[in-house]
Amino acid sequence: QVQLVESGGGLVQVGGSLRLSCTASGRRFSRYAIGWFRQAPGKEREFLVVINRIGDNTYESDSVKGRFTISRDNAKNTVYLQMNSLKAEDTAVYYCAAGNYGPGFDTWSGYDYWGQGTQVTVSS
Repeated sequence: QVQLVESGGGLVQVGGSLRLSCTASGRRFSRYAIGWFRQAPGKEREFLVVINRIGDNTYESDSVKGRFTISRDNAKNTVYLQMNSLKAEDTAVYYCAAGNYGPGFDTWSGYDYWGQGTQVTVSS
């Protein structure tokens, strides 16, 4: 079992940057792909980006491609989400999740473990 904790959220102005962290407990962290999702009020949870177990393969959704970058440090049991050129519509609660980089990796059902989320607010 893996427990995930997100951090790094906060308030930032349009055009600014934030780096979120997803830190895992347990020795099996490197066995999982890690994805980032977000959920804005009244909207469904949205897939953003995923990184494979060893960190050499990533996939980004069109909504964040070119602005958000995912990376991981398995020695630190941590995955990072660097968010640049933030927009007001990026305001949401951001979640990381652990699963397999297989069919369904871009849906919430493709993941087994979730963090509690961290709020990101982008002000204009």
